[in-house]
Amino acid sequence: MANVKLDIKNANISMEDIIEYKGEVKEIDKILRKNPNDINNFLGWMELPTNYDKEEFERIKKSAKKIQSDSEVFICIGIGGSYLGARAVIEALTGPFYNFTRKDTPQIFYAGNSISPSYLNELLETIGDRDFSINVISKSGTTTEPAIAFRIFREILENKYGAEEARKRIYVTTDKSRGALKKLSDEEEYETFVVPDNIGGRYSVLTAVRTFTYSCSWN
Repeated sequence: MANVKLDIKNANISMEDIIEYKGEVKEIDKILRKNPNDINNFLGWMELPTNYDKEEFERIKKSAKKIQSDSEVFICIGIGGSYLGARAVIEALTGPFYNFTRKDTPQIFYAGNSISPSYLNELLETIGDRDFSINVISKSGTTTEPAIAFRIFREILENKYGAEEARKRIYVTTDKSRGALKKLSDEEEYETFVVPDNIGGRYSVLTAVRTFTYSCSWN
């Protein structure tokens, strides 16, 4: 792996200026690492590359393989970072036209980021009669835009496959213990992944909130 090189020749700052902050930066780093799992500070991202739920990650990979085998389309339902992080990774690794270039994995579309009926109608027309699965991402389950989209796609899945098969095509990413979506997920026995309490949205690109969606985009 190549080393990262810092080129400051045009930065109007010297290496001596940077070194001057060495002690202060070390102190800040020490404070940050003191209690990264404190849910009030949202510092869990500092240990995320090594400290994560291994069992959940195995379920994510297994679920992604299932979707690749039984679905031609995968719908990520969420708003803001809940879908933008996954979309950014997919486009960075596969290109902005993933849906037109990849033929061995499902097409991935996004819903629940607006209340536009025109968008949803066009998306439904695009899906057509093809097999599909959905992942709804919401910590509370009460955010208006994804809640509306989830209800629509849930009803479509149940009408298309029946309640039992629909349950196997609905994946939920939400709070680990509370909220309307968590309650529904437990009642319906949906496959569920967790939005971590100690990781803020901007740093959650490597959590289940993101990894499940882009795991479906490559073999």
